[in-house]
Amino acid sequence: MTEFDAVHQELRAIMLDAAAGLVVARDAPGDLVVHRNTADPKSGQPQWFGTVTIKKSYVAYHLIPLYDDPALADGLSGALAKRRQGKTCFNFKARDAALFAEVRALTQQARAALR
Repeated sequence: MTEFDAVHQELRAIMLDAAAGLVVARDAPGDLVVHRNTADPKSGQPQWFGTVTIKKSYVAYHLIPLYDDPALADGLSGALAKRRQGKTCFNFKARDAALFAEVRALTQQARAALR
């Protein structure tokens, strides 16, 4: 197992734990996609909740509720903020227990905000 596989497994578990009751649209090696239970009012397509995807040089963790509610990211640690790309994506190259605990809390907070 590569380091990226191990990172993906841990982040996948975090996403799936928060996704209870949501729709797992794809769960393939290196690629997890989770949708909300609601459709986008404009397109009629399922709304996204998050993804965990192995890329060429990192593992991407997208948490889409951050786009709709940027205040969810208030209080991010400096270490996690450094891994943030754009509004909803965090990139990881290695496992980090402290950062993954913060990602878990943020993901649970984003999930709770949907209710």
